[in-house]
Amino acid sequence: MENWDLTKLYPSYESDEFQNDLKKFDQAVDKTNAFKERFKSDDYQLVITNFLLNQVELSMLVRRLASFISLSQATNTTDPVSSKYMMGLMRKQTELTEVYTMWSDYISSVPELDNVLDSSDFLKEHAYNLKNTVKSNKFNLDKEMETLLSKLGQSSGSLWSKMQGVLTSTLEVEFNGEILTLPEIINKQETSDPKVRKAAYEAELAAYKKIDKAVAFAMNGIKGQVNTLSEKRGYSGALERTLINSRMKEETLNAMISAMKDYLPEFRKYLKRKGEYLGHKNGLPWYDLYAPIGESSKEFTIPEAQDYILKNFSTFSEHLRSVAERAFTGNWIDYKPYKGKRGGAFCANLRPINESRILSNFTGGFGDVITLAHELGHAYHGDNIFTENPLGSYTMPLAETASTFCETIVKKAALKDAKGDEKLSILESDLQGTTAVIVDIMSRYIFESNVFDEQKTNFLDENKLKELMLDAQKQTYGDGLDPDYLHPYMWLWKPHYYSTGLSFYNFPYAFGLLFAKGLYGVYQQEGPEFTEKYDELLKATVNMDVEDVALMAGIDVTKKEFWKTSLEVIKEDIDLFLKLTK
Repeated sequence: MENWDLTKLYPSYESDEFQNDLKKFDQAVDKTNAFKERFKSDDYQLVITNFLLNQVELSMLVRRLASFISLSQATNTTDPVSSKYMMGLMRKQTELTEVYTMWSDYISSVPELDNVLDSSDFLKEHAYNLKNTVKSNKFNLDKEMETLLSKLGQSSGSLWSKMQGVLTSTLEVEFNGEILTLPEIINKQETSDPKVRKAAYEAELAAYKKIDKAVAFAMNGIKGQVNTLSEKRGYSGALERTLINSRMKEETLNAMISAMKDYLPEFRKYLKRKGEYLGHKNGLPWYDLYAPIGESSKEFTIPEAQDYILKNFSTFSEHLRSVAERAFTGNWIDYKPYKGKRGGAFCANLRPINESRILSNFTGGFGDVITLAHELGHAYHGDNIFTENPLGSYTMPLAETASTFCETIVKKAALKDAKGDEKLSILESDLQGTTAVIVDIMSRYIFESNVFDEQKTNFLDENKLKELMLDAQKQTYGDGLDPDYLHPYMWLWKPHYYSTGLSFYNFPYAFGLLFAKGLYGVYQQEGPEFTEKYDELLKATVNMDVEDVALMAGIDVTKKEFWKTSLEVIKEDIDLFLKLTK
């Protein structure tokens, strides 16, 4: 089966199960709002315990409903029924804003909170999250303002985000007499035919002109909203808010970014050599960034990709292999691109059913196999935390750790088995990915930082956004790319920029890649004994700060030296590529 099965959540929108849960949700909102009076009580242990129990019940219900709607929407972005139910759900949730603000104030006012949290095993389980609630409370506004902002959010930022998603998922790209979707035309830039790659790149850029003005408004609307609220709440900016929500120190981010900048010249060596290998004299043009090199042009069917992943996951642990097998046999994955389906790939952990669902745009290349391995890593992470505190969640940087670790397992195995041109092909495919996660992610980080800064005083039209994007690419890719063939529209189609609740969703990918490489190094040293420690580390991601999770593996992520060690591993791959392409 090539499409995912959502019936474990609900059979359909019309089903009794879905409709009854909508009614239960209305009742649960009323039940939660009744706690407003209880927050006057000084029986802190009782009130906190009962509110948390209520939140567990409400959380499971909301996650089930929201997951079914959002997953249905992901494969049919223009479906008005999904949009109706999602808007209704979000609108109803705004009725909880006041009680949540009061809850945050209540927890923050508890005298000797540590003693209260130590009074029962149940409260100890939730202590970490409750203490974070107290830390974040200083950024909250009064309950009336929070309620107003929550309601306004449904008709401002969230709609800008939806508009970008609909415009890009329904964009028609004309190519050789065909009408293609955006993911399809981007995938054509990975073909072995250089003429097709260049023509696909040109068709892609031409198509964006149909929607660039509208999406520029979406960018300004979202970044403007984030800027305004960040200032009002007392954050120094969007980045501070992101770091606090990520439970990550600025010291850690700065150490990683500094190390990445130091190694940009190494990536430029790879890019220039690839350009020369493909016959270019002025650096690598963007349309050849993902051009295959070497003779290994093997295309995978879905069953072949499944078998390949299972074989390699089994070398790490039976637990990892079994999660992947459940995903394949349980129809967790929606594999192929089609009109109306969103681009890219993601994994949704579904705590109410202790499973995950994965969306991909699989067309058969080795990169698609790696993408599946990546998303299955997210599913594995989910499988480990399903036994933990249901109100806990892992943050953005750690979200990319298990996924990148699984990529590494498959890539290492592929390189080990390969010889000659096939080895070159796999190595170069890996370098494509690492270059995207280090160099392109750095360009996105610079771009988003500049957008936030400039939006405070100017409206950024499509031309200004293209200018900022090109400037960021020149700073990071440098002379590795042909300056006449960059990608001025990378801001338009990446959904990561279009969220009021999630800014700077770029550096977590670099963190995940480099942290996973560090973890893989520990695994190589410790062998099979590491697998149990690894599972415990993943479980801890819902109950610890980023730095403390890393220390479980003996890694200090606040030090630049760690990041340089991981980047040095990538440099060794670049050096090997340079040697093989002399």
